Parts: sequence; structure tokens; C-alpha cells
Amino acid sequence: MPKTASTPAPRIEQVQSLVRALGILNRLATADEGVTLTELSQQVGLSASTAHRLLTTLEQERYVHFDGERRLWSVGVQAFVSGNAFLKTRSLLGAARPHMRALMEESEETVNLAVEDQYEAIYLSQVECRQMMRAFARPGGRVPLHCSSVGKALLSAMPDSALAKVLHQRGLPKLTVKTIHTTATLRTDLAATRARGYAIDDEEHAVGLRCIAALIFNENQDPIAAVSVSGPMARIADARIPLLGELVRSRADAITAQLGGRRPEAPPLDSAGAVTRRRALHGGPRPHSVISGIS
Repeated sequence: MPKTASTPAPRIEQVQSLVRALGILNRLATADEGVTLTELSQQVGLSASTAHRLLTTLEQERYVHFDGERRLWSVGVQAFVSGNAFLKTRSLLGAARPHMRALMEESEETVNLAVEDQYEAIYLSQVECRQMMRAFARPGGRVPLHCSSVGKALLSAMPDSALAKVLHQRGLPKLTVKTIHTTATLRTDLAATRARGYAIDDEEHAVGLRCIAALIFNENQDPIAAVSVSGPMARIADARIPLLGELVRSRADAITAQLGGRRPEAPPLDSAGAVTRRRALHGGPRPHSVISGIS
């Protein structure tokens, strides 16, 4: 057989070594106290000699660390440096857009992405629905925190000191007859938001408009944005709110996961706040109109 027939073998071996080395790194990432060579080789399915050869190579590049006194291997500083680059390059908008489009298809309502800025919610992006009657908000548009679903979602994760600062700076201006305008009522609403996992704007920002929002979190369980669905009351009836709330929260969690984030543990819902499935998800008339004041 010609010599060239055997030339791919070294390349295959190199790829196999890379896969094995990554398997070792992944296993070490789950070991808080470090792992012995014997334990590690058994857990990744390699001989001790093969595992040691890969570990020493990774150690030279500082991807793993060896504690000589305890004879334990652990993740090295270079693995942190490389992983930390993900935090610098990840894009909230890039991660969110596919899920926003999917949420629009699932809910058949307009989807929005917003962050907090200077005690207001500012819109970063919107995916318009195909309904003739739909809500509209331009990127860069701002809404108050206390009367928008994205804003109330963001407020619900704030500590009392931060909430007090927002209220001092912005107050509770009343935009509609349903706008929350007392601190006690707002705190009650935010407690309900935390319990069910999503916020509701029931014509509090614009007459005839309902919005539902859930939070997106980073790796430290800090809220970094909110995603919402918005539509007219003609379509978002009371029975549909829990179903949309589940969809929004699910997509917010998916964006959180894609960004490497984690949602904080929520308190259990009582029977009064439990989410129930009622009626169909879609429905309602579709007259031709565009509603501004989305939240």
C-alpha cells in the first residue's frame, strides 16, 4: 500500500487527544476540591498513563493545576482566562433575537427586549407580530419602570435600597387610570411578580394594551434585561395571561442559559398564585391598528 494511505493517522490521533483533553477539563470543572490521577482516569475512561500525559501537557499551558502536597488536579488559571473571554464577547441581542422570533411565533404577539438605564426601561430590540392590530416601540424608546411589564420585571429583582432610589428619583406618575401610584400597591405587585416569575402590565402604561415580561439573568444570577410580549386586550384576555406568562418565562430562561446565566431560586407558588392552563392560547379579533406605548 502506498505510504500516503497512512498519512491521516497522526491527524486522527491529534483530534482524539484533543477530545480526551477536553473531557478531562470538563470533568475537572465539576470537581470543587480537585481529583486524584487515579479517580480522574477512571471517570474519563482513560489509562492512568494517558491521562497523566494529557494533564502534564495541559499543565504546561496552565489549563490545569497540580497540587503536589495533596496530589490533586484541578482547573488552572488559563482555563478561567479563556472562559472569561466569553463574557467579553457574548452579545445579549445576538443571543436573544432567535428566541424573540420563536416567542413571537409561539405567542403571535409582538416581542420586546429591554434593559434598565437611568431609572427607566430602554428598548433594545423588537420583533413585530403579523397581526393587523399590534404594538410598536422603536429601539431606544424609554418607558417608566413602575407601569411597564419590562420595568416591573426589572424592579422585582432590585433590593429595597435600589427600589427606594428609583421611587425617589422618578416617583409614580399616573399615565392611565390603572397605573399603580402608591408604594404599597407597587410592592404588592412586585411580590406577585417574583412569585409567578413574570410581570404584567394591565393597561398601566397605555389604554387597551397588555404586556407580560420575564427577566434574563447573568452568571451571577443578576438581572440584565427583560423580554416581553405585548398586544391589545382584545387578544390578551385574562385567561390567556398565564399561558403567555409561561411562554415568556421559558424563553427568558433559554436566553439566560445561552448567555451562561442562572435564574435565582424562586419561592414556591401557593394555590392562589399557581399557574393554570385555561382555554386556547390564541384568539380574538384582529382589526387593523397599531398601538404605541408598548411595555
